[in-house]
Amino acid sequence: MADFTSSFWNWYIIIPTVVGILACFWLIRWLSGDISPEDEGKEMDHVWDEDLVELNNPLPRWWLNLFYITLFFSIGYLVLYPGLGTFKGLLDWTSTGQYQREVDLADAKFGPLFKRYAEMDVVTVAADPDARRMGERMFVSYCATCHGSDARGARGFPNLRDNDWLYGGEPVTILQTILNGRSGVMPAWENALGGEQGVADMTEFVFSLSGRKADPDAVARGSEQFNMLCTSCHGVDGRGNQSLGAPNLTDNIWLHGGTRARVMESIARGRNGQMPPHREFLGEEKAHLLAAYVYSLQTGQADE
Repeated sequence: MADFTSSFWNWYIIIPTVVGILACFWLIRWLSGDISPEDEGKEMDHVWDEDLVELNNPLPRWWLNLFYITLFFSIGYLVLYPGLGTFKGLLDWTSTGQYQREVDLADAKFGPLFKRYAEMDVVTVAADPDARRMGERMFVSYCATCHGSDARGARGFPNLRDNDWLYGGEPVTILQTILNGRSGVMPAWENALGGEQGVADMTEFVFSLSGRKADPDAVARGSEQFNMLCTSCHGVDGRGNQSLGAPNLTDNIWLHGGTRARVMESIARGRNGQMPPHREFLGEEKAHLLAAYVYSLQTGQADE
């Protein structure tokens, strides 16, 4: 447990906790004693539902014993585990220590298997049903929050099953994406395009690239702007650039939504996306297995 900035906070926890436990002992002893002037078993003039009468009877012994057991358990817990300020407890237990022990046990059990798969290329691992099952469990644990348990993504998070890759779908590229992460930036173009009308023209042109219905006059105006501002990333044909993570605009697959409003928002305000690196968290051997599973999603092997 980290030290407090002042010893006051240490005692602020210890004193109320200890006093509270002692007060509970005193309260139980007091309530279990002869504190009522009335005779035991006498009606106390408290009536509910017409005939439910309260009697002056002491608490059952088993009930009192449960209170005592709870208090003694709390004392034992506070002696063995952290709970009193900076006192670590006799067992010197920490959540990080327990986590590390569990990780060490898992590494000892599964480490040799991860190592064996790491010595195989990604394509070969992807063809192994046992490896895919392990990779799927890892994916659900580490990746499903963003990409979904079925790997079909969500708005702003890529679908890993549609074979449309911002940075490329080759095995080595997928592995590098998992290990090192990715950072994608689409700058805001509203000012450069001259305002809302320019954004609308560009949207019409972008729609035309994927064969969607668009206003011909707006397409012509947007084409001029596209050639001046966008080809350095998306290419003159709009098919993108995987070395930059610039999306293909001709395939009608939209990471942030393909409605006019969404596309206009992307052009006007830009987009920022980040895939966090997992090298330190997973390590290269586990990332290798995970990359094989992700690769199997586009080949259809994951569904076999």
